[in-house]
Amino acid sequence: MLSESATERAPVSREAIVHAALALLADGGLEAVSFRRIAKALGVSGPTLYWHVENKRQLMDLMAEELVRRTGRSYDGPEKGQPWWEWLRADAQRMFDALVATRDAPRVLAGNRPSPDSFAGIERVLGELVGAAGMTPAQAQQTLFAIGAYVIGSATEWQAEAERATSQPLPDPADEELNARRAQALADKPIMLAAVNERLAGPFSATFEYGLDLLITGLRTRYGVSDQTTVGIGNP
Repeated sequence: MLSESATERAPVSREAIVHAALALLADGGLEAVSFRRIAKALGVSGPTLYWHVENKRQLMDLMAEELVRRTGRSYDGPEKGQPWWEWLRADAQRMFDALVATRDAPRVLAGNRPSPDSFAGIERVLGELVGAAGMTPAQAQQTLFAIGAYVIGSATEWQAEAERATSQPLPDPADEELNARRAQALADKPIMLAAVNERLAGPFSATFEYGLDLLITGLRTRYGVSDQTTVGIGNP
């Protein structure tokens, strides 16, 4: 419990509100994030928050921007000498890793709209894709939308599977009894059996990485990169 009087407390800021909201998100998921709980965490009255944040939707947009910032994902574009496709892939991988690490973070990012504070960074990123890849501005924007939607959707699926696995874990690929039962059940479906066995043998994240490779390879092909080597795991 806070011991300071109201006059001794630091002024409430938008940044403090967002940080308090993200702490609630990490502890209890999106359902735990409310203006009442944020006000209680900051030791202020609920109406005070509305001086800084208009509503829950704006709060989620601000939370999304802060989550992106915390991934280390900057809007500075590629590092010197880094190909644009490697930059896009690394950016997407960082975002995926960050989203799956925070409960309901993908739900926060879904449908968010950037605030004016991020416009300059977005302009830089679009400019990189226009200049380096030869995309039109609209194509550059659609590229970011497509990758973002894939990352958010994959992270949502990953968290749903992780939650289900707490009560219904995936089979252990080393369990010979289960393997034999699966082989018997799918004896007339050899392709499906092989697919399931291959899927269980690898990490769950391999599905995300496979799909990301398809996206990046497709972008390289469309925008005229001569070396079409996939940039995924195990490839240069």
